[in-house]
Parts: sequence; structure tokens; C-alpha cells
Amino acid sequence: MLRTNSIWRSVSLSSALLCVTPALPPQPVSPSSLAAPAEKIYLTVEEALELALPGCQIEKQTVYLTDAQKKRAGELLGEALDLAIARPYVARKDGQLVGVAYVDVHKVRTLKEALLVVVDAEAKVKRIELLSFGEPLEYVPKAQWYAQFLGKQLDDELNLKRAIRPIAGASLSARATTSAVRRVLAVHGALNPKGEVRK
Repeated sequence: MLRTNSIWRSVSLSSALLCVTPALPPQPVSPSSLAAPAEKIYLTVEEALELALPGCQIEKQTVYLTDAQKKRAGELLGEALDLAIARPYVARKDGQLVGVAYVDVHKVRTLKEALLVVVDAEAKVKRIELLSFGEPLEYVPKAQWYAQFLGKQLDDELNLKRAIRPIAGASLSARATTSAVRRVLAVHGALNPKGEVRK
């Protein structure tokens, strides 16, 4: 059964309306040890895919990047990208592409965060779901902040202090999320140079 304790219950993008309905922050998973902070788990990948891409047929792919794809991803990102394998989740409904989801795991300060980023058929951000967060809970951005990314594509404006507002007191979280979204869009662009998603 699907859990509903996401960082937000619904963030959806349509052609004319952006609707954000924040939810109360979920309770963190009970720490297995009191000596060190426990990673907070918000959603599994399967739960996040169900929330972000309801009613879709989802195919998990494993793609080994060619040298040309790695180079192209780095060019799109504006920096070298050390990535050998991508695992996109391709979602279709009635045979039509709805989106492609990627999981990006990265460090915020010293501990890890995992995000599910969904890219739509036009290579724009369709949705972001927070899967896990290892840093203190107060550094988790609010739903309205994540909503800034929806409909954005990879360009120079997709940066902090440009199209994306920074967060006072949580600058590392904001920087890590922005970098993750840019990285996902760069990999997606390298894998689909003509906007075509592999069958």
C-alpha cells in the first residue's frame, strides 16, 4: 500500500496551473543507534515513482554511457561528469512517453541525500521527490522551494540566485539539490540528443 508521508503530497505541473499542496514533514525512521544520526527515509523508489507517474507502465533501464555520451553530458553540465552507468525509469501511458525518472544520490554536507527527478517529454523537470536525507531535518527545503524547478530546462538560468532562490540557513541543501537536478538533465540530454527515448 502506498505511503503518503512524502515531503509533499502533490506537486503537479500542467500547461496553465502549478499546484503545490504541502504536507506535514514525515516522521524520521527510528535510529538504529543513538551514537550517530540516522538517515531519514521518506519514500522508496517504487513509492516515489507511483506518486510522480501514476498509472504509467515503467521500464527500468541500465545504460552504459559511451565516451561520447560522457563528453556530451559534461558539456551540457559545464563541468566534467564522472559517471559510467545511468539507470533511467522510462514511464509511458497508452504508448506515449510521460517522463523519465532518475535517482541521484549525493552528499549535502557530510551525509547523503537521495532525490528522484522526473524529466518530461520536452526535457524539462516534471517532478522532484525526496527519497532520503541524512543531514538534520531542519535543513530539508520546503515543498514550495522544490516547486521552483518544475518546468525548468538545463540552461544558465537553472542556478542559485538566478531562476532558483537560495535558502537562508540551508545553503548546502539548496546547492546540492540544484546540482543534482542539473546533473540529471545533463545525463538525460546526453542519452537523448534528439529528444528520443530509447525503446
